[in-house]
Amino acid sequence: MEKETTTITNYNHGISIAERKSALISGVKKIESFDDEEFLMETIMGYLVIKGEGLELIKLDTLQGNVSIKGLIQSFSYLDDANKKEKENGIFNRLFK
Repeated sequence: MEKETTTITNYNHGISIAERKSALISGVKKIESFDDEEFLMETIMGYLVIKGEGLELIKLDTLQGNVSIKGLIQSFSYLDDANKKEKENGIFNRLFK
């Protein structure tokens, strides 16, 4: 008997913020990088950067594409492909100084 696995690929994208202390993001394809000040993730609507203080990954549901984050949220921004490459280079440069 073969085991069937199904992956949901038709996500809806949305962001829900509660009192700037927690966020639920849907439609996430992949988390590229994260630390306590910044999350970089690929969503179905493009790359999303979340900045803040004391950020923590609370829940990651790869099947449904949901991510839950807590901490002081200061900003959300979407990147185009050129900005994403610059951002990735910046992250690696910080790590390997």
